[in-house]
Amino acid sequence: MSSWQGKTRGGILGYKIFIWTIQYLGIPFAYFLLRFVITWFVFNSREAFRAIYSFSRHILHYSALKSLVSIFRNYYIFGQILIDKLAMLSGFQHRFTFDFEGEEYLRSMHGGGLLISAHVGNWEIAGNLLNRLNKPIHILLFDAEHQRIKGYLEETLKERNVHFIVIREDYNHLKEIELAFTGGDIIAMHGDRFIEGNKTVTVDFMGKPARFPVGPVNLAARFRMPLSFVFAVKETRKHYHFYATPLYRPEFSRNLQKREEILKEAVTAYVRKLEEILREYPLQWFNYYDFWKQETQLTT
Repeated sequence: MSSWQGKTRGGILGYKIFIWTIQYLGIPFAYFLLRFVITWFVFNSREAFRAIYSFSRHILHYSALKSLVSIFRNYYIFGQILIDKLAMLSGFQHRFTFDFEGEEYLRSMHGGGLLISAHVGNWEIAGNLLNRLNKPIHILLFDAEHQRIKGYLEETLKERNVHFIVIREDYNHLKEIELAFTGGDIIAMHGDRFIEGNKTVTVDFMGKPARFPVGPVNLAARFRMPLSFVFAVKETRKHYHFYATPLYRPEFSRNLQKREEILKEAVTAYVRKLEEILREYPLQWFNYYDFWKQETQLTT
């Protein structure tokens, strides 16, 4: 199956090793160690290898050689961003500089709101911004296996204003989401992945039709919460650029047809912004499966 399976590779041991390395040996040494780690992953992750190559060759229209080089570059940037993420969440954010574009929109979320991002760059630095705003942030995790990582990170980040909500099959996570919104907090989640069985819509994405989940924008509509599309990309070794769009308020309609139109319009708005970011930072999209093939399978 070409769609995302709800699981992300990696485990708690890797997090422990890199957090220890950052704390005692420094970020530069962690980057050095990363070169060996990504070499192993590049040659032992066939599906990811093919997906990055296909994205570079057929979506970005790179040459064959540039597409191969892009695989290594993508993995290395991804590894750096993971290290940066752990460093920032562990209290080393002073080692980095940031540009915050659209910060005023998030400051206007007085009664709470929803941030929809993507597997682009280092979206968790939104937590750094929200600490500046004195706002709790709840990160919605799709991956059930990350409950082990969740527990370890929550212990590591207990001094930080970051919490995790794990999506469960019994829908108990909806209670946590409601409590967060009722308390005026902000929830952050991705909008570029789904598990088979989730409701999706098909929109044009980077020149080809692709499926995107309706759930994130539907969440904002049902709870009558404003949403902002946010992205944080790595521009230099120690500098990030954070983007937040003006607040979007999808209406919740009881008319099913109208509701579907409203939600598709909201998803399309999200996709247009995602395209804009990807065209400027093409090596920072970290979806390691054939994102477009799932739509091709539906139409053949």
